[in-house]
Amino acid sequence: MKVNRNGSLETVEVTADGEGFCSQAGALLLSNLCDRLGLTEAPGEALAPTRQRRSAHADGEILRDLVVMLIQGGEHVSDLAALRDQPGLFGEVASDSTAFRAIERIGPAELEGIKAARKLVRERAFELGAGPEQPVIDVDASLLGAHSDKEQAAGNYKGGFGFHPMLCYLEGSDAALDGVLRPGNAGSNTGADQVAAIEAGLEQLPPDSLEGEVLVRGDSAACVHAVVDFCREGAIRFSVGHDITAPVREAIAAVPDSAWEGAISQDGVPVAEHPTRPRKAYVAELTELLDLSAWPQGSRLICRRERAHPGAQLSLVDTDGWRHTCFLTDQKGDDLAELDRDHRAHAHVEQRIEDSKALGLAKLPFRSFAMNEAWMQLVLAAQDILGFAKVLTLTGELAKAKPQTLRYRLLHQAGRLARSGRRTRLRLARHWPWATDLVAACRRLDALPLPAG
Repeated sequence: MKVNRNGSLETVEVTADGEGFCSQAGALLLSNLCDRLGLTEAPGEALAPTRQRRSAHADGEILRDLVVMLIQGGEHVSDLAALRDQPGLFGEVASDSTAFRAIERIGPAELEGIKAARKLVRERAFELGAGPEQPVIDVDASLLGAHSDKEQAAGNYKGGFGFHPMLCYLEGSDAALDGVLRPGNAGSNTGADQVAAIEAGLEQLPPDSLEGEVLVRGDSAACVHAVVDFCREGAIRFSVGHDITAPVREAIAAVPDSAWEGAISQDGVPVAEHPTRPRKAYVAELTELLDLSAWPQGSRLICRRERAHPGAQLSLVDTDGWRHTCFLTDQKGDDLAELDRDHRAHAHVEQRIEDSKALGLAKLPFRSFAMNEAWMQLVLAAQDILGFAKVLTLTGELAKAKPQTLRYRLLHQAGRLARSGRRTRLRLARHWPWATDLVAACRRLDALPLPAG
């Protein structure tokens, strides 16, 4: 075969006589982390009552392999072949039909068992240091397209067709919490669905994490009484976006210039002094200028105004080149810039949802709604494992990388299995820039103490 190297043709002979080679060597790190944190044994126990006959493959191992396959970029059950075709590295992997039947056996009780298994994994990961300092829960909905007739798929408000899950994430962690799979025509501001997602997310947190103050954040779709009242009844703080209505516009116009305080960026630098984002931005409190008696006592309305970037289209509520956004909160404190920064960090949930779609949520593969619910839990479990792998085994840029970047640099590395006596060694390519990072990650995993219990 002819290849072009630096402007000259070179003949490369292609043969198929190599031995011991394997691809996706980085998946071994993920598989071992699943075993270490309990995501192999616990889900298998949840499915045990549904097993009707003996099989060569344990249910927990099947679900673990599906989770690893999703992290590696798989989108369908048939993508298990990427692991199955390499028995030297991953052992005997279940067939597509066996994996399909395992998912098919997941009913409501088994689904709760898988959620309990995910909670156990989270508790063990938090014991090892993967948990954030303060529980801040972000809730948001997202649209998923469907290109065939699937159970409960429906048209959505953007003219598409598919599903509209409500998802819940934990700030400061790339792992997921939980969510509610819904038809495409479900509303973004449906309070009952948001409360159900928040309750499911709270259930995923270890009891120790709920001892301090808990904050729930959402966009303007979460500014409904069902969500706010639920937070107040549960002694949970809230911070939700608020529409700019006519009374709010009047209140903004009544704020004196001296009341606007300089806003700060997410890294704590005043926006006006930020080296890459020097646009002016200010915050002010509107609480005393409005009637907020319909909301729980202690509710506050805070407004942010900033100069729109060049070329941006302003809405009717934006005046004199200022763009305004507001949020309703019951948090205490006089530092409005800090409260504004905390609320704006809710935008991180968009990145988490994007990651979930890159891990298999974008294409729900089954006709059955129940099986797609189970698939969503596997996707969230995959997001958990990848998030915990970043915190516990990776450093530097890799600890912040997106799934696609991690696949290219780390997880899809090629290697060669070498066996000598009773010892097996996986030899990575010496020239690959991130080979040493994968070696270091595996050693950090081996050095982690066993979680209590």
